[in-house]
Amino acid sequence: MPETFHSSAPSAQTDRFVHDRLPPPQQWPTLRHDLPELQLPPQCNLVTELLDKAADKGWADRPLLRSERITLSYADVKDRVDRIAQVLTEDLNLIPGNRVLLRGGNSIGMALAWLAVVKAGLVAVATMPLLRAKELGEIIAKAQPTVALCDATLLGELQTAQQNHPVLHTIVPFNLMNEPGSLAVRSAQKDGRFTACPTSADDIALLAFTSGTTGTPKAAVHTHRDVLAACEAWPRHVLKATPDDIVVGSPPLAFTFGLGGLLVFPMWAGASIYFPDIPYTPEAMVLRIRDVGATICYTAPTFYRQMAPFAKQHGLPSLRICVSAGEALPDATRQLWKDATGIEMLDGIGATEMFHIFISAAGTDVRRGAVGKVVPGYTAKVVDDQGREVPRGTVGKLAVIGPTGCKYLDDARQTRYVRDGWNYPGDAFVQDTDGYFFYQARDDDMIITAGYNVGGPEVEDALLQHPAVAECGVIGRPDAERGMIVKAFCVLKPGHAGDAALVKALQDHVKATLAPYKYPREIEFMASLPRTETGKLQRFKLRQA
Repeated sequence: MPETFHSSAPSAQTDRFVHDRLPPPQQWPTLRHDLPELQLPPQCNLVTELLDKAADKGWADRPLLRSERITLSYADVKDRVDRIAQVLTEDLNLIPGNRVLLRGGNSIGMALAWLAVVKAGLVAVATMPLLRAKELGEIIAKAQPTVALCDATLLGELQTAQQNHPVLHTIVPFNLMNEPGSLAVRSAQKDGRFTACPTSADDIALLAFTSGTTGTPKAAVHTHRDVLAACEAWPRHVLKATPDDIVVGSPPLAFTFGLGGLLVFPMWAGASIYFPDIPYTPEAMVLRIRDVGATICYTAPTFYRQMAPFAKQHGLPSLRICVSAGEALPDATRQLWKDATGIEMLDGIGATEMFHIFISAAGTDVRRGAVGKVVPGYTAKVVDDQGREVPRGTVGKLAVIGPTGCKYLDDARQTRYVRDGWNYPGDAFVQDTDGYFFYQARDDDMIITAGYNVGGPEVEDALLQHPAVAECGVIGRPDAERGMIVKAFCVLKPGHAGDAALVKALQDHVKATLAPYKYPREIEFMASLPRTETGKLQRFKLRQA
């Protein structure tokens, strides 16, 4: 039976919005905490464990958050987090369980805001900076946050979304040092005396939004226990970071890949994280790794491929671990990077629904072409459509069970992801006789391009809003550079010509409607689309074409 998932005394959880919208217990994944390090106390706050207790480990004066302008120690971060938590609870009157939307890029300000929200017993709802008002509105409608903490440079789209979603009644900008009402000014007026919310391990820490194949966002629910258990799995047994490590990377903190790799896991190890003032380019990341002496890097295979010539040109003497995730790692990319740096890339597969990586391999355990083996604490198998394990060497669906699992917020798609207690991430794999897992493909219509997930129907909806488009279908086309690209097949309305000018107009239209990375890099015009007798679009025929 699945473990009980509830808020138990002496938890201060008050707002039961998320708990009341969890799937029924029979749809929950089975959670296993078999290893000694996974035996967590029934009452714990993950920020208390990772930040407040750093002093007990001798890390108080060690650097934690770095940028070009400032370096904050663990003690500095604790002070700033406590002041922000005071603003949230004293000025904004938020109570445990309230959702707080976070909007920002990878920055010290975003990291501090996230930690303060969770320490106060609130539920962090982090959103990517590229999202447009439409997408933000869908998240607000689902999570019902009343307060948002937003990077001052990203207010526009959120304010537009707020107009249609008045439940979000307060937006507090951060990264403004002298603006009255900003988070920085408000928190500077506090004394920093804040006691962490005494959360149950099973209280909610975050909602992680991910687009499904329908384009409708799903919110994966994760508890304080989930995040701490994830720290005791892949980081402990595979990554093996140390307090001397300096971590850099490109995945957004709004992705669980980025949240783990660029905040939570370094804190668990006593390491530090460097955040750039502007987003990385491939060459800029190589130069920044050299300048700051970074030792661990997280990014997607596409970015490693683009970084490789600059790494070979400039050299990366401090770098020791390179983590690749977010999309399938082509062996050609692994070898290209190894030739440029001498470093064997650490591959892994994880899922927003599982919080982080559950299959991986590092160093001498790497097998060419394989993602790796199951991470200690997890169990994985390759199964058929009935959930029966298939013989080794046979393609099937991946099923995973461990200390984390999928619980969607109020979403009928729960039963697609969890069956008989097992999690089905939606990937086709082969497992060999030695236990190595080899990725084959997605077993749904998700498009994974340069590490970003894009739902085809979401792009179709945007294209159909253009006056020239009568019908359209969107698929992922294999691409050597990005893994996949978004490709659209469009049927035009009479009077419109399918020329290069219209291709650009449609691309610009999607960029203005959705996050820019979702736009179709290829558009093909057709007289009609393949459909079933009932009118259902046959995407598999588009892929064959």
